[in-house]
Amino acid sequence: MLKTNSQPMIISSFVNHEEQNRQAKNQFNLLQKLRQFLDEIEIDNRQVAKLIAKLIPAQCPFERDIVVFGRKIAHIPPLCKFNPLYDQFVGLRFRALCYLVDKCGEDIQSYC
Repeated sequence: MLKTNSQPMIISSFVNHEEQNRQAKNQFNLLQKLRQFLDEIEIDNRQVAKLIAKLIPAQCPFERDIVVFGRKIAHIPPLCKFNPLYDQFVGLRFRALCYLVDKCGEDIQSYC
């Protein structure tokens, strides 16, 4: 009797594990599609390029030094690398800046 009662628990835990694996694969596929979409964006408009360059920061805005009474007591490292789309956003910003320089002849120092 104990064996029959424990078998459904094993099967149900196996099914739950399979469902979790399936959900993880779906999330990974969604991330891959989003990465591909961001990598394929072509910049061909000056206003869009300016907007992208302004919206995506040149450096991680979360990195900070915590200073108390003039002494640095802690450092918060840049956390942007934990963003799974970090490389795609940096690449998109780079393509926007290159468009502004190469095609529009603009000075991009104000965006850096």
